[in-house]
Parts: sequence; structure tokens; C-alpha cells
Amino acid sequence: MTRQEAKDILHSMTTSESLLRHARTVELVMEAYAAKLNEDTVKWSIAGLLHDADYQAYPDLHPNVIFNLLQEKGEGEIAHAISAHYTKWGKSYDTLLDKALIACDEITGFIVACAQVRPQRLEGLETKSVMKKLGQKSFAASVDREEVSKGAELFGVDMREHISFIIEVLQKHQEELQLSPQVTNQG
Repeated sequence: MTRQEAKDILHSMTTSESLLRHARTVELVMEAYAAKLNEDTVKWSIAGLLHDADYQAYPDLHPNVIFNLLQEKGEGEIAHAISAHYTKWGKSYDTLLDKALIACDEITGFIVACAQVRPQRLEGLETKSVMKKLGQKSFAASVDREEVSKGAELFGVDMREHISFIIEVLQKHQEELQLSPQVTNQG
């Protein structure tokens, strides 16, 4: 499967700007980790891009619709990773891809939430600030902190290093992601 085919699938089921941005951020982080670990960057980025593709259109069936579609297209490894990207679903984590997707999904969304409440957005965002916000249960309350911890543990990464890596990846794309510093009128 090509990235364009994956993008077409995503856009056929998702119109929400925030979900499309989440898909793109997880795609970027997964691609960067694949490059760092000498894994298949296309496969990893597509898993990131499509992990929530069916969430808006089929919330009660998520992730089964995208899982079945990918299986039909012969993309079993990506399909499995997507079916297992939340530990409470009880799926096995067989590959590094499976573990990476769990590790990157929730925390990437959380880091974007941290950036969105800052006038400087991603610019200058520090790991310690994200760690502090993780401790505030009322901030981005829908983010499952237990899932964030389990993901890093399964993937075998130090939480601080993981957050730092993700921030760095997202900063490289902050303009595209509309997470550049806000411009204010002076005077």
C-alpha cells in the first residue's frame, strides 16, 4: 500500500480536522521511529496514519472497519498493529510495530494538547512541562495516562526520552501541523 492509498482511505472516513491532524502527527512520529530503528518507514507511517481512520465514521466498530479493510488489501501486519493499539482491547503485541503504535498514539495526542494551550505552541515546549501536565488529571482528561505508561514500557523507551523525541519530530513539522507560535498584533 502506498501513502497516497492510505491517505485516500483516511479521508474517505474522516473529515474532522482534529482527527486528521492526530493521524498526521502519529504518522510522522511512527515514521521517525522507524527510521531511527531501521524499520520499514512506509509501513510504520501508514500504521500511524490509519490507526484511527474509522473512528469518526464508525465509532462503535473502531478499529474493526479499518482492520478488515487492511486485511482485505493484504496488509495484515499493519492491520494487526491497528487492532492492538489500545492495551485494554486485549490483543497481543507481537511486533515492534505493534508496540510502537501503542507507545506513540496517546502521548502524541497529549503533546499536541500541551502545545495548543501555549502561545508559542511547539516552539520551546520542554519535556518537563509535558511530564508536569501528565500529572494534572484535569488537563486533557480524555488521555489515558495508564495507556501512556504501558505504551512506553512495552516499546522499551524511557518516558522522558520518548516525549523529547516526539516533541523534536513534531517541531520539524510545526507549520504544516498549524502548531507554530501564534502571531500577535503589536500596537
